[in-house]
Amino acid sequence: MNIQVLSSEVIDQIAAGEVVERPAHLVKELIENAIDAGALEVEFDFSEGGRRVRVTDNGKGMGADDLCRAFDRHATSKIVESGDLWKLQTYGFRGEALASIAAVSQITAVSRMAHESLATRLQIAFGQKRESESVAGIVGTTVLVTGLFENIPARRKFLKSDAAETNQIRLVIKALALSHPEVGFRWLEAGQMQAFWPAVETHVNRAEQVLDLQGLFEGEFVGDGVQVRAAMASPETVAKTAKNIWIFAQRRWIQDRALTAACMEAYRNLLMHGEYPSCCLWIETAPDQIDVNVHPTKSQVKFQEPSQIFRAVFHALRDQLEKGPWLKTRQPMGASPFQGAPPSSPFLGEQKKFYAAELEQVQYQQKSFQAAPITYSVESEFQTPDVPSEAISVQLGPWSRLQVLGQAAQTYIICQSGEALVLIDQHAAHERVAFEKLLEAWNGGVRLEVQTFLFPLSLDLSESQIEALETQKDLLLKLGIEWERLGPLTLGITSAPLILKDRALVEALDRLAHELVDLGQSFVFEKYLGDLFATMACHSVVRAGQALSIPQMQELLTQMDKYPLSSYCPHGRPVSVEMTFQKLEKDFGRKV
Repeated sequence: MNIQVLSSEVIDQIAAGEVVERPAHLVKELIENAIDAGALEVEFDFSEGGRRVRVTDNGKGMGADDLCRAFDRHATSKIVESGDLWKLQTYGFRGEALASIAAVSQITAVSRMAHESLATRLQIAFGQKRESESVAGIVGTTVLVTGLFENIPARRKFLKSDAAETNQIRLVIKALALSHPEVGFRWLEAGQMQAFWPAVETHVNRAEQVLDLQGLFEGEFVGDGVQVRAAMASPETVAKTAKNIWIFAQRRWIQDRALTAACMEAYRNLLMHGEYPSCCLWIETAPDQIDVNVHPTKSQVKFQEPSQIFRAVFHALRDQLEKGPWLKTRQPMGASPFQGAPPSSPFLGEQKKFYAAELEQVQYQQKSFQAAPITYSVESEFQTPDVPSEAISVQLGPWSRLQVLGQAAQTYIICQSGEALVLIDQHAAHERVAFEKLLEAWNGGVRLEVQTFLFPLSLDLSESQIEALETQKDLLLKLGIEWERLGPLTLGITSAPLILKDRALVEALDRLAHELVDLGQSFVFEKYLGDLFATMACHSVVRAGQALSIPQMQELLTQMDKYPLSSYCPHGRPVSVEMTFQKLEKDFGRKV
């Protein structure tokens, strides 16, 4: 077969297959064009699974000549020369989208600029333009697309069901709204209003609008030429997939496994296995530090320094999460019956009597209890401090101001606040306290108690994995973990923290070696450290079935107040559950 030059019709259909793989891409391109035109209000209506789409904006509009040229291939106002590709400030730049859409659909476009008295209307049928005409119209642009892929039956056959295509369009609409809080969006389906999101001031406000989540928290990281803004839910708002993790780079919705992993890493020790957080991230970097010209649909980008972006995302989330911001808006247990009582209140006298009685018991109960100590600790786990008789409520935090009533099944601490009964899992609560103390000890340079093995523990690895472990040898030595070569591909672990069981140690080192090779991130060791300390904490704290006195339970709550993340154990399990008195009254029929 001889080599031939393809006709413009075939070229346009090939381009359409790359740029407009499915109706959601069509919707994305039209709305992005509206935003690039400076629109502050966008209305879109679609039906038939996206084969019919109308987008109206109040942007600057186009004159007759520009409207006709806009549907030519490689016609764009966004770039002029190749260097412009590295300083993009707009969504579009290839000049392919409108031409590709016009090649596989019927289009009616109406546009008017502010200084013109009439609008221009242009109609295109599967790539064939008609003469433009002047019509009445408002400032801005309206594009109506119908009959998508009717001239390419093979392409239309591979579309998914209308329901599936509609769901994908909804995701694209949400993503575009999330990336532009300053733009108002009206969303219709077959003429029926689905949502109206007016312009708002902050990204957090828009995330609450679009995702229908209230009480989101704001995080931010700025440094090394990168800015990351985050809107995040508390660890209580979880999903079974990563669908509620939204990532934007230069206001483009992107799919990036490494940055999704950074989000998961930020929520480490706050989520259970199989749980995913709800958060949105907006990443801004210098235009020459990011390549958006990777894929025709622009859903993927490349960063010049991906590890730098990973760290920025991690800190934007983690630094805020470690403050436990949800505790400020949701006192996990409500208000104490004694909280905020004025000095003349009879409650204050009752409070003094309660603590006086409890403290009196400490003198003879303190010695009867000794929780399994954290090996690095030089102090008893539950030393109940002297509590001043005055201004007790001022010193108490959200956990310690609960009134301890007793213990259920020698596992759950029963408490009450002014609003609810609260059950606290004593093992999970103490596990978090011990975990945080281990991290404090590590960061403070305290060496853990170490055991030396008479017979080294054997660990078989590949050469690359052994080399990866060698790069972390100094940090592992600080933990008390040492090894020697028993063979070409076998390590013999000669010492380790006393509290860590042999099997857990071997499994943890094996996992660390694999992740160092596969991921090559500096955060791998931090993750390993967190997992190791979580395991150590689990083996060193009070267990289910262990009896505690009321002073001991109260002291545990006091220690929980020292750490903002005390609502969750290091494995992500919730520490407490509560039942409001309002619900109890309803269940007992006292209130209807």
